[in-house]
Amino acid sequence: MPETPDTASREAARFDALVAEADSVSVDGWDFSWLDGRATEQRPSWGYARAMGERMGRARAALDVQTGGGEVLASVPELPPLVVATESWAPNIARATALLHPRGAAVVADEDEPPLPFGDGAFDLVVSRHPVTTWWEEIARVLAPGGTYFSQQVGPASVFELVEYFLGPQPPEVRGARDPERARADAEAAGLDVVDLRAERLRTEFFDIGAVVYFLRKVIWMVPGFTVEAYRPQLRALHHQLETEGPFVAHTTRFLIEARKPV
Repeated sequence: MPETPDTASREAARFDALVAEADSVSVDGWDFSWLDGRATEQRPSWGYARAMGERMGRARAALDVQTGGGEVLASVPELPPLVVATESWAPNIARATALLHPRGAAVVADEDEPPLPFGDGAFDLVVSRHPVTTWWEEIARVLAPGGTYFSQQVGPASVFELVEYFLGPQPPEVRGARDPERARADAEAAGLDVVDLRAERLRTEFFDIGAVVYFLRKVIWMVPGFTVEAYRPQLRALHHQLETEGPFVAHTTRFLIEARKPV
């Protein structure tokens, strides 16, 4: 049926309300619970938080690189005697400190560039969930002999259906970045032995335009420089699509890598 003036008016009002709400809510930390009921993301089969927690329970000294707001590390049932987390973004540093200090973990402000502010061989476990960059030589340096690096990372072309909706088709070198096999090669070049490498492609759905706005404000590297005003025409068109055709479907890519430093 053709759109009536009343229908268009209601749709426009709903767009304005959803966008205003999503554009004003805090995006500090790495907690996505605001999206409950508004977006879904299939989880990798390996269960990173649980598996990381098991390794933490066996460690003596552990480092969580790029901890975000500290939410994943704070969920670990039993932390080692010595735990340190690094983070670069000021709001996340404050959030992580509030979560982790009661657990006995120290949060270090770090620019996420080499060198890591720790001595050689300081940790028998280094973990990182969704690092922006993995500095493999630094990971190898701060690991003790026999130590383990355990990380879940964003894979190639993750959620690119949404990225390319706003930015258009991306070149092969952009779509192919963050290849798990490249991570393997880089880890081995740094002197580490890769003992596990798994990748999965997972279904993600956005149910309303507010979920899209919140996601792009929070995951800032997806559409660099994203603001509602800069992309309002595309957001309006996508809102209409969501209202008339249902959820926007994209696919998240994730890989798990575990590497050990030879004794």
